[in-house]
Amino acid sequence: MRKSEIVLAAIAAGLLAGCVTTTTVSSIPESNADDADAAELNYQLGARYLRNGNYELARDRLLYSIELEPRNAVAHYTLALTYEQLDNTRLATESYERAIRIAPRDYNVQNAYAVFLCKQRAYDEAREQFDKAIKVPENDNAEITMTNAGVCMMQKPDAALAEQYFRLALGRKPTYGEALLQLSVLKFSVEDYLGARAFLQRYLSANIPTAGVLYLGVRIEEELGDDRARTDYSNRILREFPNSPEARTILESS
Repeated sequence: MRKSEIVLAAIAAGLLAGCVTTTTVSSIPESNADDADAAELNYQLGARYLRNGNYELARDRLLYSIELEPRNAVAHYTLALTYEQLDNTRLATESYERAIRIAPRDYNVQNAYAVFLCKQRAYDEAREQFDKAIKVPENDNAEITMTNAGVCMMQKPDAALAEQYFRLALGRKPTYGEALLQLSVLKFSVEDYLGARAFLQRYLSANIPTAGVLYLGVRIEEELGDDRARTDYSNRILREFPNSPEARTILESS
């Protein structure tokens, strides 16, 4: 496995968590409710359809919600996410930009737009949006935004800048697992294997690992020449994740 193949975490915005109801299509009172209620119900349905992978239905409901309530920034950036899934970059960009114009200080919108820009390899523009989101005083989860920014800078690639963001995240929350894991991956990628080991150990002391995380430990210890530690990681994968791709890789190489 090449070093580039062990990068374990991707940017995940998590924008729809807690935003979806169990309302069904037949229960939407499009003609009876006032516009605000109908807009909210259609937004909730659109978000639900998006989460369930029904992208055309999500688009239609979100467009109707926006028609009823054009100033709902959350509906605009949820529509942008939907257009991303429909591979329509132009309309996704337009929806993100509308959301930003409506809510220029909404750190959730800024973070979502930054993630999108990073996917488009517009790294400098993405960094600008991440930095705006980080500076919003109400952003109580700024460590997540900082880590997203670090992952984006790794993709640029700018390892030094990425490390700055990850360390900022740990300055806010020293046990934040994603920042610790990303720093371990970063240190591995620049062949600082002792640093990679140290951050992985910090991660494992406070977080429950996946098979992929433990396999990172295998690779680190291989580079450091510590056969005992490498075997410990391998045995743990075989014991806790016997059906994982990592377990198959270990068995095939033994």
